[in-house]
Amino acid sequence: MRAVADLSLQLAKGEFLSLLGPSGSGKTTTLMMIAGLLQPSAGEILLEGRPVTPLPPYKRNIGVVFQNYALFPHMTVAKNIAFPLTMRRAGGDEIAARVSKVLKLVGLPDHGGRYPKQLSGGQQQRVALARAMVFEPRILIMDEPLGALDKKLREQMQLEIKRLHRELGMSIIYVTHDQEEALVMSNRIAVFNHGQLEQIGAPGQLYERPMTRFVAEFIGESNLFSGIANSNADGFSIVTSAGMRLRAVARQPLAANARVVVSVRPERITLQAGDPPAEAENAIGGRVVEVIYLGRSRKYVIRTTAGSEVVSYQQARSGTELGFDLGSMVSMRWRAEDATVLLDRAPN
Repeated sequence: MRAVADLSLQLAKGEFLSLLGPSGSGKTTTLMMIAGLLQPSAGEILLEGRPVTPLPPYKRNIGVVFQNYALFPHMTVAKNIAFPLTMRRAGGDEIAARVSKVLKLVGLPDHGGRYPKQLSGGQQQRVALARAMVFEPRILIMDEPLGALDKKLREQMQLEIKRLHRELGMSIIYVTHDQEEALVMSNRIAVFNHGQLEQIGAPGQLYERPMTRFVAEFIGESNLFSGIANSNADGFSIVTSAGMRLRAVARQPLAANARVVVSVRPERITLQAGDPPAEAENAIGGRVVEVIYLGRSRKYVIRTTAGSEVVSYQQARSGTELGFDLGSMVSMRWRAEDATVLLDRAPN
């Protein structure tokens, strides 16, 4: 079984590209091939138009940041950061100047004399970043670099990495399985599944216009309705699903009677008390079976009359608004423009 199959990717200069997918989907393998730590069985890797596939890692001028930081415990912070320059036989004055510069960039100007064990997890991650940047690589690649940090610190480091990317204009390839992290940080996201590239695009494009069922489910939360496509016109398709008539955007040609899935994001669904109008498009009746308070919004889980469950997020309008209670009968409505028709390819 191939870890990655038929992959073709391009990284623009100065771009932040995230490789996103579940464990075992091929994203780290792709990263290791780019870094030169794994040799591809076929194909070519080009850097600035030049083939680098035969070159060892140290000749590719690529900075690498790992999840476990990989700092030398017996070296000070300054010596850890200086290590790539020492290996490249840089002069002492140049090393001192560059180390000082990157320590300021990562917000640790006074930590050069400390040892890794004297640093917090976030500080160690900053040192690992500084070491990867100090020799000014053409590309910086990161493999789950924030995975060991707690939620609050991880969110802080996300913003720090974004700031560094913006200030330095460095090209970055970033591996993560965290959808929110990829959405926050990236110019583009490449979604992997079982060694295949499912879709690549800007965060908003992937969220609003998924091309496959896997992307719709993996990027954020999505309600899926299986059915049969009956007709296509003006970029929309009419789908019959469990007796419901659904109208949604069709972004690809569909054969007559094709098995499809209609994807609708929870925040696009509005709730009203009572049953939906008879034979209305994109209208479903159901009973509230779960209410989750999320501060500015509430998450409702509604069991439809057909027995499936639908999730809806509703923005709270005031601190005293109660919304819908458990057991309430509601109708769910959404615009056709807010729903997408996907081919019903079962999840791998």
